[in-house]
Amino acid sequence: MKTGLAISAMIDYLNGNLHEVEHLLKVYGYAKAIGEMEGLDARTQEILEIAAVVHDIGIPRAIEKYGSDAGPYQEELGPAEARKLLGKIGCDEALIERVCVLVGRHHTYTDVDGLDCRILLEADYLVNAAFNHHSQKAILAAKESFFRTQAGIRFLDTCLLK
Repeated sequence: MKTGLAISAMIDYLNGNLHEVEHLLKVYGYAKAIGEMEGLDARTQEILEIAAVVHDIGIPRAIEKYGSDAGPYQEELGPAEARKLLGKIGCDEALIERVCVLVGRHHTYTDVDGLDCRILLEADYLVNAAFNHHSQKAILAAKESFFRTQAGIRFLDTCLLK
């Protein structure tokens, strides 16, 4: 598994930006747990975990190019950055391709492409909703709108819907 290498490479890529590093580690933690609880096979679990680590890799380029880290800009610019980073740490092409798909969709809540994509969306939302202090109404709307995994719903209920 290349997850540790991906984490190290992202810490370097982010130049030690503690907020971004902590965010990726939290998303990784939720994604890892949800994937395991949902019974993903080993290959899909590895793809999910690496995607969770690099999902926000487009932020620095988005800020540089657009002056904003908005989700659509991250989705546009993230895959190319992920491809470079994952190639440097020796990931195989099929893994890189799937991770790039996930990075390019991690803010798109419609037409979700696979359980790994669903779990990444849920994990990222869990972290963002807590950090941004989403209202109970907004969290309930997210639950109804795109949460589908039993584990993701359990974490949402336990951590955010008290």
